Amino acid sequence: MGNPVKIIKNGIIDENPTFSQVIGMCPTLAVTSSAINGIGMGLSTAAVLICSNLFISLLRKVIPDKVRIPCFIVVIATFVTIIQFLLQAYLPSLNASLGLYIPLIVVNCLILARAEAFASKNSPIDAIFDGIGMGLGFTVALGFLGLVREFIGAGTLFNVTVLPDAFPKTLLFVMAPGAFFTLGCLMGLLNYFKNKKKA
Repeated sequence: MGNPVKIIKNGIIDENPTFSQVIGMCPTLAVTSSAINGIGMGLSTAAVLICSNLFISLLRKVIPDKVRIPCFIVVIATFVTIIQFLLQAYLPSLNASLGLYIPLIVVNCLILARAEAFASKNSPIDAIFDGIGMGLGFTVALGFLGLVREFIGAGTLFNVTVLPDAFPKTLLFVMAPGAFFTLGCLMGLLNYFKNKKKA
C-alpha cells in the first residue's frame, strides 16, 4: 500500500489533471462559466473516478487484458448513469446547466487514464486514494477557473453579485474564448511559481 497523503497530494498538486497533465479539457473549457458549474462538474467527475477506480482495481485480476478498455468503459458508464440520476433527482438545475457533459464523463480522458495507468495495477485502497486525489485536483481546478471567469465576466461569485452594475465587466470571460484565455493565464502563473520554487 502506498502513502495515502502522497497519492492525494500527487493528484491535487504534482500531477493536477487540468494544470499539469492538461487532460479532460472538454468539460474544463465548456462548463466553467460559473463557479457552481465548475465545482458541480468536478465533484460529479470525482465521484465517478473514485467508484470506478475502486471497482476496476477489485476486478483487475478478473478482466481479460484483450477487453480491458471496453470493460473499463462499462464500469465507468454505470457510475456516470447513477450520478446523472442523482443529479436529476436532487439537483435538477445543476443537471440542466451541465447538460450533455455529464454523460460525456464516460469518455473523459482523465477517468480512462487513471483506470488504465493506476487502478488496474494497484490495490483497491490505493485506487480509492488516487481517485480522491485526482478528483479533488480536477474539482479545485474547475472551481477556480469558474470563479475567475464568473467574477471577471459577470461580476458575481456563486451567482451572488459582488461588483456594482457601474463596474465594467468583460463578457468575453464567460464565453468560449474566455475559457481558453483564463486557463492559459492560470497555467502560466502556476508554472511560473513552480519553476521559481525549483530555482
